[in-house]
Amino acid sequence: MPISTNCPHQAYCEMREQSDMRFISHLTRNTFAIILAGGRGTRLKQLTDFRSKPAVPFAGKFRILDFTLSNCVNSGIRKIGVATQYKAHSLIRHIQRGWSFLDGRFDEFIQLLPAQQQIDENQWYQGTADAVYQNLHFLRRYQPEHILVVAGDHIYKMDYGRMLAEHARQHADMTVACIDVPISEAREFGVMGVDEAGRVIEFVEKPQNPPPMPGNPGRALASMGIYIFNTRFLFEQLERDALTQGSSRDFGKDIIPRAVKNGVAKAHSFSRSCVHAPEERPGKEDYWRDAGTVDAYWEANVDLTATDPALNLYDKNWPIWTYQAQLPPAKFVHNQIDRHGIAIESTVSGGCIISGEMNRSLLFSSCRVHSYAKVNWSVLLPEVDIGRGARLSRCIVDHAVRIPAGMVIGEDPHEDARRFRRTDNGVTLVTQQMIDRLT
Repeated sequence: MPISTNCPHQAYCEMREQSDMRFISHLTRNTFAIILAGGRGTRLKQLTDFRSKPAVPFAGKFRILDFTLSNCVNSGIRKIGVATQYKAHSLIRHIQRGWSFLDGRFDEFIQLLPAQQQIDENQWYQGTADAVYQNLHFLRRYQPEHILVVAGDHIYKMDYGRMLAEHARQHADMTVACIDVPISEAREFGVMGVDEAGRVIEFVEKPQNPPPMPGNPGRALASMGIYIFNTRFLFEQLERDALTQGSSRDFGKDIIPRAVKNGVAKAHSFSRSCVHAPEERPGKEDYWRDAGTVDAYWEANVDLTATDPALNLYDKNWPIWTYQAQLPPAKFVHNQIDRHGIAIESTVSGGCIISGEMNRSLLFSSCRVHSYAKVNWSVLLPEVDIGRGARLSRCIVDHAVRIPAGMVIGEDPHEDARRFRRTDNGVTLVTQQMIDRLT
């Protein structure tokens, strides 16, 4: 954060800031990040039939995992392990193609950690804690001071260095990142109760009656699935958990509640480490999304087409890194009275050719929208082809789907539900298998 030129103690403030930056830099260099990226994400239905949830495309050119990886790299954490399990091929290929720029000469790397039956021949990763436990030998090789354990299936921008600094200054054994949510939504999360010193005194996984925030009965503190541990403490907890009969081998169900019971867990508010672009208006929301349902996924993508979206992807100070194929620019063709390529309040990626009409829609790379077609409030994944004269409204169209000429989706709820997957909120998910069943 730049120092004001009007500060009467500017020289001291600048020295303090530089000292803080060196302190954080030391912490991040000596931190190992484990990203948990093995989950299916069953609530995304057919979107995860052939890929894990972290590998699901997002925002026109990214994968969901890119946000967590970018947070690590931008924060200065360059020793990263990615634990994979469910249908990991797409994710592994993406990491190999797009994340090979780290320099091993400086101990920078992203190491894939697939489930390898390391305990016995019948045991894959049994839970989030077990995924880390089975890789302790790998972590010991690098002897980090701290270990960051983070889910790879959420969308947000966060400076983990700020969280590390708070963890270190409080001499904590473990710190949990949290975000305040409406109490009506808190039943979907692990919910924390904290005291005035920020110590977690209660942790309940998906409670029916979530404990409210102190002084704010309408909101609750939800765990973000982001944990920082002192290395020795984490190793002790994982080894103890591995010997505990009946444990589900899960951070939220076993490791965190035990730490809370022993009074060693601290809470870190996301508001203190959320990244905002310098030009963003004051008071803009601290963006964090679990796009884990079809409706939430559709909403998060369509929101990016707004003039001032909640998530700013144009911040040069905090870029989101990814693999991007070498494609030509998007092209809009034809200019006739009833035939023209046009996009209103839409996001269009490279390689797309548009000769139809689009409104509040997001297109991934190499899509085709043919003449007289109309696409409204929809998300098209890469290589989708919308046939001549087709009409789509409030749709998610999966990778490489071919929509036949003249097909109408999103206008007749009963017909949509018969042919495709339609949510209660009126979003229709379309895959090629669904199309093939109709022909």
